[in-house]
Amino acid sequence: MKSTRITALAAVSLAAALSLTACGGDGSGTDASAAKGSSSSASSSSKGSATSTDRTDRSTGSSSSGSDATSSDGSGSASGQGAGIGTAAKGATRTSSRIAFCRTADLAIDAVDAAPDKNSGRIDITMVNRGSTTCSATGFAGVDIKDADHTSNPIGRGPAQPRITTLKPGDAAVFDLAYTIDGSGDSLSSPTDILVTPPNETHTVTLDWPAGAGDIKGAYTDVQVYPTHTTH
Repeated sequence: MKSTRITALAAVSLAAALSLTACGGDGSGTDASAAKGSSSSASSSSKGSATSTDRTDRSTGSSSSGSDATSSDGSGSASGQGAGIGTAAKGATRTSSRIAFCRTADLAIDAVDAAPDKNSGRIDITMVNRGSTTCSATGFAGVDIKDADHTSNPIGRGPAQPRITTLKPGDAAVFDLAYTIDGSGDSLSSPTDILVTPPNETHTVTLDWPAGAGDIKGAYTDVQVYPTHTTH
């Protein structure tokens, strides 16, 4: 009987010990878990902080880099050069447009027969810049042909595009009158003078119809004037 009690007591003691051990294990597990959680939180916090710092650094770097790029590509030297080129190009255009048109008073103008054959009539009208500055003679001159009956007939433009014609002092520009020669001897036109108004001018000069030029076939409306061009 006594032996049974001792055995039972021993079993209770063992159960109590096991219970205490289990409690201690749970506590340790909780502590470890808490520590682990704390460590994990600290790690997450650290990572979060690092990530935030990285973002800040990247943002700063990006901003700084963007700023530098803007400075270099936008408002910096590269952009400045681009703007400079654009400005220079516009400036060149403005400079070109500032070249005054040649004034009639500064041009020595004459007309000669330049027919290449007996069928194609051509009058070359040359304008020499005798002024002291460069001028523009670009475009179509205004031309009228005066007839022996004292009528004046405006001449239409030929199918050609004007070319840039800038004349330095002493340079010459030329434009042509073109028509078909009437070899029948029955031409109804009797031209005596050519009235020339240089491109973009209002003052006119009167030139003699060139001696030896072939008769005009048809009417004066069949004659065409072509734009100026340089002789070199």
